[in-house]
Amino acid sequence: QVQLVESGGGLVQAGGSLRLSCAASGRTFSPATMGWFRQAPEKEREFVATISRIGGTTLYADSVKGRFTISRDNAKNTLYLQMNSLNLEDTAVYFCAVRRAGRTSSRPEEYDYWGQGTQVTVSS
Repeated sequence: QVQLVESGGGLVQAGGSLRLSCAASGRTFSPATMGWFRQAPEKEREFVATISRIGGTTLYADSVKGRFTISRDNAKNTLYLQMNSLNLEDTAVYFCAVRRAGRTSSRPEEYDYWGQGTQVTVSS
Protein backbone atom coordinates (compact mmCIF):
# COMPACT_ATOMS: atom_id res chain seq x y z
CA GLN A 1 0.00 0.00 0.00
CA VAL A 2 1.15 3.54 -0.75
CA GLN A 3 0.21 6.60 1.26
CA LEU A 4 0.32 10.07 -0.25
CA VAL A 5 0.09 13.30 1.71
CA GLU A 6 -0.16 16.65 -0.05
CA SER A 7 0.81 19.98 1.49
CA GLY A 8 1.51 23.54 0.49
CA GLY A 9 -1.93 24.68 -0.54
CA GLY A 10 -3.47 27.92 0.64
CA LEU A 11 -4.85 31.29 -0.31
CA VAL A 12 -2.90 33.40 -2.80
CA GLN A 13 -3.62 36.47 -4.88
CA ALA A 14 -3.84 36.26 -8.63
CA GLY A 15 -0.39 36.42 -10.14
CA GLY A 16 1.19 34.83 -7.11
CA SER A 17 2.93 31.50 -6.61
CA LEU A 18 2.61 28.38 -4.53
CA ARG A 19 4.63 25.20 -4.25
CA LEU A 20 2.80 21.97 -3.54
CA SER A 21 4.48 18.89 -2.11
CA CYS A 22 3.38 15.28 -2.00
CA ALA A 23 5.12 12.92 0.39
CA ALA A 24 4.88 9.24 -0.49
CA SER A 25 5.37 6.35 1.88
CA GLY A 26 4.54 2.69 2.23
CA ARG A 27 6.19 -0.68 2.19
CA THR A 28 5.58 -1.24 -1.49
CA PHE A 29 6.47 2.23 -2.68
CA SER A 30 9.12 2.53 -5.32
CA PRO A 31 9.73 5.20 -7.93
CA ALA A 32 6.81 5.21 -10.32
CA THR A 33 4.98 7.57 -12.60
CA MET A 34 3.37 10.29 -10.55
CA GLY A 35 0.96 13.04 -11.37
CA TRP A 36 -1.00 16.05 -10.18
CA PHE A 37 -4.69 16.46 -10.78
CA ARG A 38 -7.19 19.03 -9.59
CA GLN A 39 -10.89 19.31 -9.02
CA ALA A 40 -12.84 22.53 -8.82
CA PRO A 41 -16.32 22.70 -7.26
CA GLU A 42 -18.95 20.99 -9.40
CA LYS A 43 -16.36 20.00 -11.97
CA GLU A 44 -14.72 16.71 -12.83
CA ARG A 45 -11.20 15.89 -11.77
CA GLU A 46 -8.78 17.12 -14.42
CA PHE A 47 -5.19 16.42 -15.31
CA VAL A 48 -2.53 19.00 -14.41
CA ALA A 49 0.90 17.40 -14.87
CA THR A 50 2.71 14.09 -14.76
CA ILE A 51 6.31 12.98 -14.44
CA SER A 52 8.04 9.73 -15.25
CA ARG A 53 9.71 7.40 -12.78
CA ILE A 54 13.10 9.11 -12.81
CA GLY A 55 11.89 12.49 -13.96
CA GLY A 56 13.06 12.34 -17.54
CA THR A 57 9.63 12.88 -19.04
CA THR A 58 7.01 15.44 -18.07
CA LEU A 59 3.63 16.27 -19.52
CA TYR A 60 1.39 19.25 -18.78
CA ALA A 61 -2.17 20.28 -19.41
CA ASP A 62 -2.37 23.14 -21.89
CA SER A 63 -3.97 25.35 -19.25
CA VAL A 64 -0.89 25.25 -17.02
CA LYS A 65 1.92 24.87 -19.53
CA GLY A 66 4.58 27.51 -19.02
CA ARG A 67 3.27 28.40 -15.55
CA PHE A 68 3.52 25.14 -13.58
CA THR A 69 6.53 22.88 -13.14
CA ILE A 70 6.39 19.31 -11.87
CA SER A 71 9.46 17.74 -10.29
CA ARG A 72 10.39 14.95 -7.94
CA ASP A 73 13.05 13.94 -5.46
CA ASN A 74 13.13 10.15 -5.30
CA ALA A 75 15.61 10.17 -2.44
CA LYS A 76 12.95 11.94 -0.39
CA ASN A 77 9.99 10.15 -1.97
CA THR A 78 8.49 13.55 -2.67
CA LEU A 79 6.69 15.05 -5.63
CA TYR A 80 6.44 18.81 -6.19
CA LEU A 81 4.36 21.22 -8.20
CA GLN A 82 5.65 24.77 -8.55
CA MET A 83 2.76 27.01 -9.57
CA ASN A 84 3.47 30.51 -10.87
CA SER A 85 1.26 33.23 -12.34
CA LEU A 86 -1.78 31.75 -10.66
CA ASN A 87 -5.19 32.86 -11.85
CA LEU A 88 -8.74 32.43 -10.59
CA GLU A 89 -9.28 29.36 -12.77
CA ASP A 90 -6.53 27.53 -10.84
CA THR A 91 -8.69 27.44 -7.72
CA ALA A 92 -9.30 23.78 -6.90
CA VAL A 93 -8.36 20.90 -4.66
CA TYR A 94 -5.07 19.50 -5.91
CA PHE A 95 -4.36 15.77 -5.68
CA CYS A 96 -1.20 13.81 -6.24
CA ALA A 97 -1.37 10.29 -7.58
CA VAL A 98 0.85 7.29 -8.28
CA ARG A 99 0.64 4.95 -11.22
CA ARG A 100 2.20 1.62 -10.25
CA ALA A 101 3.18 0.61 -13.77
CA GLY A 102 3.22 2.35 -17.08
CA ARG A 103 4.34 5.58 -18.62
CA THR A 104 3.18 9.11 -17.98
CA SER A 105 -0.53 9.50 -18.48
CA SER A 106 -3.12 12.25 -18.28
CA ARG A 107 -5.95 9.82 -17.52
CA PRO A 108 -6.89 9.70 -13.84
CA GLU A 109 -8.34 6.19 -14.17
CA GLU A 110 -4.85 4.89 -14.87
CA TYR A 111 -3.54 5.95 -11.46
CA ASP A 112 -3.68 3.57 -8.56
CA TYR A 113 -3.11 5.61 -5.41
CA TRP A 114 -4.36 9.06 -4.47
CA GLY A 115 -3.77 11.55 -1.73
CA GLN A 116 -6.49 13.41 0.14
CA GLY A 117 -5.82 16.67 -1.64
CA THR A 118 -4.82 20.20 -0.69
CA GLN A 119 -6.93 23.29 -1.34
CA VAL A 120 -5.58 26.07 -3.52
CA THR A 121 -7.62 29.26 -3.62
CA VAL A 122 -6.67 32.16 -5.87
CA SER A 123 -8.26 35.51 -5.09
CA SER A 124 -8.57 38.60 -7.25
